[in-house]
Amino acid sequence: MYRAHVLVCGGTGCTSSGSGQVIQALIEEIWQNHLEKEIAVVQTGCHGLCAEGPVMVVYPDAVFYTHVQVKDVREIVHEHLLKGRVVDRLVYRETQIDNGVASLNDTAFYKKQHRIALRNCGVINPENIDEYIGTGGYEALGKVLTQMTPDEVIQEILDSGLRGRGGAGFPTGLKWKFASGNRGNVNVQKYVCCNADEGDPGAFMDRSVLEGDPHVVLEAMAIAGYAIGSDQGYIYVRAEYPIAVERLNIAISQAREYGLLGKDIFGTGFNFDIELRLGAGAFVCGEETALMTSIEGNRGEPRPRPPFPAVKGLFASPTILNNVETWANIPQIINYGADWFASMGTEKSKGTKVFALGGKINNTGLVEIPMGTTLRTVIEEIGGGIPNGKKFKAAQTGGPSGGCIPAEHFDIPIDYDNLISIGSMMGSGGLIVMDEDTCMVDIAKFFLQFTVDESCGKCTPCRVGTKRLLELLEKITDGRGTVEDIDKMEELCYYIKENAQCGLGQTAPNPVLSTLRYFRDEYMEHVVNKRCPAGVCKKLLVYKIDPIKCKGCTLCQRNCPAGAITGEMKQPHNIDKDKCIKCGTCIEKCRFGAIYKE
Repeated sequence: MYRAHVLVCGGTGCTSSGSGQVIQALIEEIWQNHLEKEIAVVQTGCHGLCAEGPVMVVYPDAVFYTHVQVKDVREIVHEHLLKGRVVDRLVYRETQIDNGVASLNDTAFYKKQHRIALRNCGVINPENIDEYIGTGGYEALGKVLTQMTPDEVIQEILDSGLRGRGGAGFPTGLKWKFASGNRGNVNVQKYVCCNADEGDPGAFMDRSVLEGDPHVVLEAMAIAGYAIGSDQGYIYVRAEYPIAVERLNIAISQAREYGLLGKDIFGTGFNFDIELRLGAGAFVCGEETALMTSIEGNRGEPRPRPPFPAVKGLFASPTILNNVETWANIPQIINYGADWFASMGTEKSKGTKVFALGGKINNTGLVEIPMGTTLRTVIEEIGGGIPNGKKFKAAQTGGPSGGCIPAEHFDIPIDYDNLISIGSMMGSGGLIVMDEDTCMVDIAKFFLQFTVDESCGKCTPCRVGTKRLLELLEKITDGRGTVEDIDKMEELCYYIKENAQCGLGQTAPNPVLSTLRYFRDEYMEHVVNKRCPAGVCKKLLVYKIDPIKCKGCTLCQRNCPAGAITGEMKQPHNIDKDKCIKCGTCIEKCRFGAIYKE
């Protein structure tokens, strides 16, 4: 029995900040002080507050330390673990109170969250199956195999109202029901697949679940296998997630050893096993038919639908495919019931949603909120607001497939239907926050560049159409655009949406259409006045020197790489706009704030 447990985040974010070295130093320091029988060190998954990493929690005191470095370890061991004195300088700011340390659950970041998919992330050691079992793991699988029929399992998922968390929001139970025919027919092979090919820029929800709680996905897939009559599952995970891949391999090996995967699970005669397939990072393989094509060993390209995968999917057999977050909800629904899950969220969007908060936000990280929570609550309360007192301008949801939510919809409740009604979409859960210094034309161009690069090229509307769309956007940001180009873009967007073969092409124009819908005035400024209001589009910028503020120190002149600045010592200087390459060096060097861009 240990008197204290020290939990250190081992997710990708904290690992990149050096948490692995912190864990090693902590173990060594504990041994040097002969505390190895008193203090347990536990490597966990992501706690959510990624901007504060590496993070460490000491129990039973529940002290949450942030930005912990190797040099801090000795002080934590000697002061906190030996003497019982909290190291105040490392404690998370919001938990610091006059008479001690407040609970992390009472902080603005956590108190409005409700963790279901993330319930074990940051709590258990993801490489130890016993810790997962200790939190109720595999109870749901045991329940369905010994107490429920396959049809009862499917009905429970249907009644819960769970919709796919991968973006489209299709009812999960309905998908399972479609694939459940011919159960028990040995001549009909079926498959259960997990889409862990998370590719949206700024999205890391699925990766964090796999890194922090891999067994929940294995358990859920086995439950689905029982429900539809499948004995084989595949997890398609991108090779760029090495920590997730390693922990999945460990989890699969442990589950097989415990008899929770493989033959005759729980002595019921039910067989189910899972294999990993590594993706090479193609965004198009997030589309279900392209993913299955890749698992089959072919180039990842989408197939026409119908037939849908539930009828003819992987290896031309009935297949169900859900993403990681969807799977992470399944065991909890089985354990607590459909009514429990359906009591959260909105009428048509039940449960919770995990978001990866990024961009211009103070609390960058991972959050899980009930459906129907407003965007304002997520950004101002959970996210801690916009840095440097800047104003909120827009939020991008759904990544390259989604759209921008402007400030006028700041109080919109987040759910599938509300986001679609304003020209955006839920997507897998990336939420990029933008402030007043963001150029919306540039944002549209950024996402379109990504889509053009990731198009598989199979269909002309996507292969050629998105390229032409990008060329028009580049023309506008370069200062060569016209009002007619805006009209052409809009027309082309609708053509691509209506004619592209798969979801990648059909949703590629969304960032352009949503920015045109809410920020058309910025497009007009670019084409009519040849000006970027946010000062982002480089070729539209003009650098100027304020003659009143300029002291003639010559620092800007001496550092200008293009020789575009002239002037005498102690006299106001000038910038030759024809020579200026707009690198910004002069602004960085000026000590008097005399140089500006417009």
